[in-house]
Amino acid sequence: MKYFNANKKNALNNLEKVLNARKSKQQNQSKIVKKLLLDVKKYGDKSVLKYEKKFSKLKTNTTKIKFSEEEIKKILKKVDKKLKKSIDIAFTRIKYFHTKQKFYSFKYKDKFKNELSYKYSPIERVGVYVPGGTASYPSTVLMNCIPALVAGVKNIFLTTPALGTAVNPAIIYAAKKCGVKEIYKTGGAHSIAAFTYGTKTFKKVDKIVGPGNAFVAAAKKEVFGEVGIDMVAGPSEVSIIADKNSNANWIASDLIAQAEHDVLAQSILISNNKNLIKSVKLSLKSQLKDLPKKEIASKSIRNYGLAIYASGIKKISEIVNLIAPEHLEINFSKSKDLIKKIRNVGSIFIGKFSPEAIGDYIAGPNHVLPTSGSAKFSSGLSVNDFLKRHSLIKITKTGIERLGPSVINLSQHENLEGHARSVKIRLKKEL
Repeated sequence: MKYFNANKKNALNNLEKVLNARKSKQQNQSKIVKKLLLDVKKYGDKSVLKYEKKFSKLKTNTTKIKFSEEEIKKILKKVDKKLKKSIDIAFTRIKYFHTKQKFYSFKYKDKFKNELSYKYSPIERVGVYVPGGTASYPSTVLMNCIPALVAGVKNIFLTTPALGTAVNPAIIYAAKKCGVKEIYKTGGAHSIAAFTYGTKTFKKVDKIVGPGNAFVAAAKKEVFGEVGIDMVAGPSEVSIIADKNSNANWIASDLIAQAEHDVLAQSILISNNKNLIKSVKLSLKSQLKDLPKKEIASKSIRNYGLAIYASGIKKISEIVNLIAPEHLEINFSKSKDLIKKIRNVGSIFIGKFSPEAIGDYIAGPNHVLPTSGSAKFSSGLSVNDFLKRHSLIKITKTGIERLGPSVINLSQHENLEGHARSVKIRLKKEL
């Protein structure tokens, strides 16, 4: 884990260079993806099948890219009872938290009796992408589907790579728990294309959410505008603020928990105590020895892990706001003072009993969060991401008589005479 002294001159500028070096490693696959998108748009299911077999190296002859109800019933019987119970608990907690987020329409009348209101309505069709392979998580299903469910989305569709291979039964269970209408068996950028344009099998959607590899991220970026997307997510991140009272083994375990996601994941320790930094480094070596994903986690920590020494709450908060981490753990005695100064972050975990892993599964808040510094301008997935907002304006005769002259002045100042005339004609003014 690289050591970085933030108390030195130009430290923040140098830290920014280190962070940007990681971002540049996150490859943009837009050239390859553009051709693929056009192919699926033109040939539909045929292209989806072609690319699925190519990228997943499948030799199956099946053309069925949607799970039948019979298949789903058989798969659901395979879900372990303990796992079902855990998914049920997570579902209840996540749903309850998200019901608190719902925005409510409002209406009021001004002094001229003009009626002004704001109305919310859910998006009609949402497509959820769930990765396969080593990142085949039921928690991804819950976190992406539940906000849509709470928002009132009637048609939720989901796709996950399962053509000619076994699917994780827990994903199917979580999807049915969330009221998903149809489940498809493909992954990759071609599935993003299928959701965007629709095919004979895939339903065309209005918004696509869910994580994926560099090709999926590039595809989402390309189709944005034709459909909505949640965000262009990068590899996972955690920053942990700790002091002399922190448990070095606990801190090390939380850094590893994030690092095992991806070789490009970033785990950062920020501390005002050099002895703690030394202890955490020793604990990392010890704990990595028997980790099943040792190779991934070790590479992540070696290439992108940082141990930052910084004294003072002001300096620490400046570092966090520069990093703008996806997850922030505060294991620090003056946490209240710190939180007041932190503006750029996805989700904050406070205290020694709040590891980030709790937030990944069961705490309640969403784990779909901004990465790669995008917490400077965006937030985690919420119910609001599945709602459209509409303003309603009803102007009275008195209202247009009192407000109309100002509209005429402003529109003429902007050289938009047509706008002015549309008001003048109602005021019976000369054109």
